[in-house]
Amino acid sequence: TNPHLPAEMFAHEWHGFIPPCHMKVLQLCPILAFLAILLITPVLLVRILSRVDLRQQTRYLLLANVLFSDLLFVCMNILSACINLAGVLMTEWPCAVLLFLSAVLYSSGVLSITAMVLDTCFAVLAPFRYLALWPVSRTYGAIVAIWVISVFLPAAAVGMFLWYHSTAPCALHLCSLPLLMVLTVSHFRPLHVSMLLTVTGIIFILILVLSGYLILYFCTRSSGVWKGETSSRARGTFLIHYLHLFLAFCPLLVLMIELMLCHNSETMDPKASLWMSLVVCNILLILPKALAPYLYGLRYRELCNLLFQFFHLNRPTTITPVI
Repeated sequence: TNPHLPAEMFAHEWHGFIPPCHMKVLQLCPILAFLAILLITPVLLVRILSRVDLRQQTRYLLLANVLFSDLLFVCMNILSACINLAGVLMTEWPCAVLLFLSAVLYSSGVLSITAMVLDTCFAVLAPFRYLALWPVSRTYGAIVAIWVISVFLPAAAVGMFLWYHSTAPCALHLCSLPLLMVLTVSHFRPLHVSMLLTVTGIIFILILVLSGYLILYFCTRSSGVWKGETSSRARGTFLIHYLHLFLAFCPLLVLMIELMLCHNSETMDPKASLWMSLVVCNILLILPKALAPYLYGLRYRELCNLLFQFFHLNRPTTITPVI
């Protein structure tokens, strides 16, 4: 018997496991996210890159890198969805390139968020030495390092993917990440292990950053640093970072759980695995990308004023009574 026969049968019949109405909702989520990002992200990028004073601030440069990575990631996701809906068959090399670029863009976004958190912590802990110890030139170097690391992180998983398809090519060349996670990862142990190690490493970094952030918050709160209007804005920024890190953390946690369940692929229901993969790829991975420009665009004053002017909205003004 051919050990790949059940996988090939599942590849041909996987659409039957998902009700059509549920599948339409899952396919609609990336489209709505793409429209939401396309509405505001180009405006923010043009604003940041065209203003010299904003380009001299680390937080805006890192935010621009996050927005740029997220925009390209969602575009790649939409491109992959269009290819699959059109029924285009792809060999392993074009599919590997598509998956590799998506992984690079996602890694760049996650690492940029982490860098924004570290930058905020550094600015709070050493406000008087911040500009001297961390000039803008180092920020550009950090962004280059982020992209270099983002290229090397998914290289092992994509290399294993090519190795698997060179030794046991799949009969149906569909470049769908949820389907590949069910068929390829669960049936090829080296790729399973490499992806599990990569996801574990990213989650470990996020946990360390979040733990340091919590320690910083309570230390500065107990020392009396958080007072006045600065306290309110700093805590609001912290809350946004918490939310963004949590949303970036959730799909990685679900993916790690799925990979651990796939360790025993004989008892793992492929339908349940497919559902988990679809939710991760179409909702959890896309949600923080769609929310990020609105969270940060409405938080930073320079960008918030721009958005209200661009969309011809009247920003509410706060009236302070004279006592």
